[in-house]
Order: sequence, then structure tokens, then C-alpha cells
Amino acid sequence: MASVSLREIYKKYAGGVIAVSDFNIEIKDKEFIILVGPSGCGKSTTLRMIAGLEEISEGELYIGDRLVNDIAPKDRDIAMVFQNYALYPHMTVFENMAFGLKLRKVPKDEIARKVEEAARILDIAHLLDRKPKALSGGQRQRVALGRAIVREPQVFLLDEPLSNLDAKLRAQMRTEISKLHKKLGTTFIYVTHDQTEAMTMGDRIVVMKDGYIQQIDTPTNLYNDPVNQFVAGFIGSPQMNFIDAKLLKVDGKYVVEFGSEDTKTTRGVKYQVTVPESKVDPEVLEPLVDQEVVLGVRPECIHDEPAFLAQATTGVINTTVEVTEMMGAETYLYLNCEGIQLTARVSPRSDVRPQDELKVAIDPNRIHIFDKETEKAVLN
Repeated sequence: MASVSLREIYKKYAGGVIAVSDFNIEIKDKEFIILVGPSGCGKSTTLRMIAGLEEISEGELYIGDRLVNDIAPKDRDIAMVFQNYALYPHMTVFENMAFGLKLRKVPKDEIARKVEEAARILDIAHLLDRKPKALSGGQRQRVALGRAIVREPQVFLLDEPLSNLDAKLRAQMRTEISKLHKKLGTTFIYVTHDQTEAMTMGDRIVVMKDGYIQQIDTPTNLYNDPVNQFVAGFIGSPQMNFIDAKLLKVDGKYVVEFGSEDTKTTRGVKYQVTVPESKVDPEVLEPLVDQEVVLGVRPECIHDEPAFLAQATTGVINTTVEVTEMMGAETYLYLNCEGIQLTARVSPRSDVRPQDELKVAIDPNRIHIFDKETEKAVLN
């Protein structure tokens, strides 16, 4: 097994295009690391540099204690699972899984043992005589995983392996891959653009944007303590609500104010959320007083329950319901407050309908504040 270390890694293409900039991470042995971000952020390029399929422009890459910048992919002791499975259509499942071992001149009885063991782990032992065209997408994905497992690599690299599967199968395979990681006890580096996959599978998540690392942290910390507005908006579904606001100091307390300037209509209302004392850091907030900020509120922190509203002393706002989405275990409300679009995640028992006027309350203990200029988090 092996740790993986990327130190000041850059990928530069001809014409001055920089795909990955100053990428630094120490991945521990047996860790499950996820690289996540929008298309074009550099996550797959980073994975391909680890695999040796892309040349590293600058920096050092270590697998274990070995510098592997100039070592061929086949000698790096890694296995890669691709998005399109990359199975040989003319070979059976057994032959696909055994192919890499045959190239390495592994004895036939050992090949059979390793393939059968991997097939048993992945529950595809009954498919060993079939060819890929006779398999479902999920079965093909298992075969691709099996082909990687039999090589017993130090590091598994997975490049969006579930993106071709339907939603139900994708959820099932997420669980299977997590179990597989625990069973094999190997280092996994996994690329996805799906933040749900990232949040449910990774020990740590690397959030990328425009070739740069934005934040490396556990799923819980990314969700609760994002370092900037991009991370806050990317992690979480539905995404965090962002409200243009102003930070004020009223009677010695810090207050976030938002709403309409229009006093000619009944809708011209200012709303305020008082920052709880427990969240206040005067050194951070004081320079932003009377400045524009961005208020961040997760959908589950906007409440319509009478009990919460009855106790709320701040952050109570009037909205109009525009759309409701019944999701089974919860309901999403798409609200309009003074022209500000908000999403609330509420109880499935909610009976509000489009065009209803609805009073809701923002939980002040769960608010985030971002600097308007830098987009950095100043309060989580």
C-alpha cells in the first residue's frame, strides 16, 4: 500500500494554457480522496498526471517514497478505472479481467485465483463467460473495477466511473465502491463532478476551480465551514442561498440587513438577521461594518414551522411561494423575498402552494457571511 504526495504540481500546455496550478496534497495510505469541481477545473488532468498519462510540467509526484515523475505508467503500481469502462468487446469478462496479468506473465493458476476472488467480491462470478455487450452498465462497471482489483495495485485511480449509470444504479455503486475500499484497504483517488458522490464517499475532498485547489477538508467541514463562496455554493444540494446584504452595527450588535430600498410600495421592506454573540469575532467583522457583504443560508436553515417562527427574534421574513417540489422525504420551496430568490427545504407535510404568502425565519445560528469583494468566508 502507499501514500501519494503531490508537491507544487503544474500542468502547462502549449500557448500558455495552465490546466493545473500549484497543486499540493499529502494523501495518506489507505485514504479515500475525492477530487471534485465543475467541468474544466483540472481534476481529471491531475488524475492523469498521477497515472502517468499526462506529463507533469513542474513539481514532484511521489507514490510511497518513490519519485515517479519520469516512471512509465505500467511501472507506477497503480490501476485506473475509466468513465467509459474501456473493456475489450471481443473478450469474455474473465479474459478482460485477466488481460493485465497475462501481459505480466503471471502463472495461469494464479490468474484464475485472482480473477475468481475479485469476481466474488464484486458479485460477478456468474458473468465470467459473458462478453461486455451482454452486460448492463452496472455489470460492465464492476468488470472494470475487477480488472483493476486483480492487479493488487498500491493506488486506485477512478475517473468519473459512475457517470454513465442511471441514478438508482449510481447510488447503489457508490455504496459498493465504499465497501470495496474498506475491504481492499488501498489508497483510492476518485474524480467526480457530482458533489453527492463526493460527500458520501470521500474521507477528504479536494474542491477545485480553474486549476486551483479551493479547499481540502472532510465532507462535514466543507459543508459547515467553507473557505469561500465557491465552495459553499458547490457543496450541498440544493445549493446555499446567497443574499446581497450589508453588515451594520446596531446597539452594539452586528446585524446583516437586506431587502428593498423601495418605500413607495408595501413590499419595500428591510429585513435583519442579528449575528449571535457565539459567532461574533470583532476583529473579522468590525472592518466590514457598513460594507456590502453576501449572506449565505442553506435551504434547511430557512424554517416555516410555527414553533420555530414563534420563538424567532430575528431573521423573520415575508415571501411569496413560486414553486413547490415534493421530494418524498422533504419538500423544496422556491421563494421570492423582495426580488431575492430563495430555496427552503421543509417538512414533506408542508401544504403551501404556489402564490401563497409565507412567513419564514432564517436560523441565525447557521448563517454564513462572505466578503463581497474577495468572496472569502468571514463567518461560518
